[in-house]
Amino acid sequence: MKIAVVILNWNGKALLEQFLASVIAYSKEAQIYVADNASTDDSVAFVKNTFPTVEIIQNKENGGYAKGYNDTLKHIETDIFCLLNSDIEVTEGWLTPIIKAFKTDESTAIVQPKLLDFKKKDYFEYAGAAGGFIDKYGYPYCRGRIFESIEKDEGQYNDHTDIFWASGACLFIRSRVFNQLNGLDNHFFAHMEEIDLCWRAKNQGYSIKYIGDSTVYHVGGATLNNINPKKTFLNFRNSLFLLTKNAKGFLFGIILVRLFLDGIAGIKFLAELKPMHTIAIIKAHFSYYMQLNRLLHQRKLTNQRINYYNIKSIVFEHFLLKKKNYTQL
Repeated sequence: MKIAVVILNWNGKALLEQFLASVIAYSKEAQIYVADNASTDDSVAFVKNTFPTVEIIQNKENGGYAKGYNDTLKHIETDIFCLLNSDIEVTEGWLTPIIKAFKTDESTAIVQPKLLDFKKKDYFEYAGAAGGFIDKYGYPYCRGRIFESIEKDEGQYNDHTDIFWASGACLFIRSRVFNQLNGLDNHFFAHMEEIDLCWRAKNQGYSIKYIGDSTVYHVGGATLNNINPKKTFLNFRNSLFLLTKNAKGFLFGIILVRLFLDGIAGIKFLAELKPMHTIAIIKAHFSYYMQLNRLLHQRKLTNQRINYYNIKSIVFEHFLLKKKNYTQL
């Protein structure tokens, strides 16, 4: 089974200096690629001179995570793509259980390892933790992370289990499935495009797995941190994209509730003296409504939609019922 580990880079020389060596050392089963999104620093020259075994694919523009990977992966022939963030530290043997999972079950299309926090290594990392889920209104949460509540890793998720979405920080997918789904949706640019990809795979009958005996450490926020209003904009807008394209049920009612809940989030940001984040939420909704016709057209192309949630409202469960951990849900 051939694996391509593909690291998307944009002006990330410092991250490549810090993490690429570990990826090479612990990934003997794979070919390593750096996909460069038209960087203006000298990261491409650095990789060429320092890591000659790494193959480099140079994209013509910075199309973000989605377009960057779409442009890159069409040039790579392999069985399994691994989409790996440049701020990931991998561990010895990390690929072995992943390969076994794909070989064991042909219906498994996407796999995620355990994601721990590079800066606090005994805690889960925000962007994926131990596998993701989504509530009725499009709010994502994880085993090991609900909103800002992060669990300590005490072996509670050292399992193999089905999940709804795998983190784009470290996502393995069969190349034939990626191509069948026409890759990532470029309209997302960045954030939640992996959830959209997973949702479309689920709607096609594929399974997504979490493999808890493969571990990686993620810095998180190295490209766009949580205090940046642009991240707020992308997260709120793209979750509306997700729902409109893929959700089963009465869409208008779901979006109406989201409008109310996002309004509360905007008020909360104002109370925290973060008005730029409130403005980002407003801009997210305007951007969504401007693209609604396209999204509804995409929705019509989906022949079947699965029941996608177990929790009706993670906002209610977490903020009102005070459930901090996944095991309390």
